[in-house]
Amino acid sequence: MKRRPLAVAVLAALAALAAPAAQAPPLVRFGVVTDLHYADADSIGTRTYRESDDKLAECVQVMNAKGVTFLIELGDFKDQDKTPDETRTLGYLQQIESVFAGFTGPRYHVIGNHDTDSLSKTQYLAAAPNTGIVPNATRYTFVRGGVRFVVLDASHKADGTDYDHGNFEWTDSNVDAPQIAWLTKTLEASREPVVVFVHQQLDGTGAYYVKNAPQVREALEKPGNVIAVLQGHRHEGGFSTINGIPYFTFRGLIEGAGPWNSAYSIVDVMPDLSVQVLGYRRAETRSFRAAAAEALPGRR
Repeated sequence: MKRRPLAVAVLAALAALAAPAAQAPPLVRFGVVTDLHYADADSIGTRTYRESDDKLAECVQVMNAKGVTFLIELGDFKDQDKTPDETRTLGYLQQIESVFAGFTGPRYHVIGNHDTDSLSKTQYLAAAPNTGIVPNATRYTFVRGGVRFVVLDASHKADGTDYDHGNFEWTDSNVDAPQIAWLTKTLEASREPVVVFVHQQLDGTGAYYVKNAPQVREALEKPGNVIAVLQGHRHEGGFSTINGIPYFTFRGLIEGAGPWNSAYSIVDVMPDLSVQVLGYRRAETRSFRAAAAEALPGRR
């Protein structure tokens, strides 16, 4: 009987030795949400337009509680009525932005195709500004935790002109030539590992994908410092790897009635430059690592 406490203590010690070591903290932790499509409009199919502000409020509450460094939405932040109306559409944007503004840290936006329904990009960004970024910039970059983040704008028609007040086909998505030149220069100059944000998808062909995606991927691949491309647009989400670069598509928040059908995520960039996505509600949880990560100077 006297030996039992010792046996328990030994077993506890052995269990502690067998337990995995505590994971090192991430270089940066941030929040991601996409495809809210907020509008004061009746649901169509699984799209519950009117619920998106409440779903976003829950997301913001979680992000504040978890202390993420920043929060970014990946486009299609708002929607419009069946009959387009500029004033009402701007009101929808202002409403959903007021909820987004409840996040206590830096906030960022990616231009989606529905963000230019009934509005220009200038109107959109005036109502939904990006923290510390010059006004009217739809492509931009910033650094947090030793990681460079690059935001792209694929809402251009094939001739390079901007989407504006609905003057586009959503299947005609392109990254314009000046932006590709800017991207190339930005990546070549970066001393940090890079995470890229974009609304429309870059990892395939078809209606949901950027039409000149091969040219964009060439720019992403050449410097060897891109560790992830994070996308929205396709509400069911997805994942692929092309030439060593992981492409992760987040699930859309709008799909499904009730708070349990929301979708938002916390993303950690780890010291080994792996990326860990923790999904909330319907959002997917996944970890991945770029092939180039091993050779990058930011790896620890």
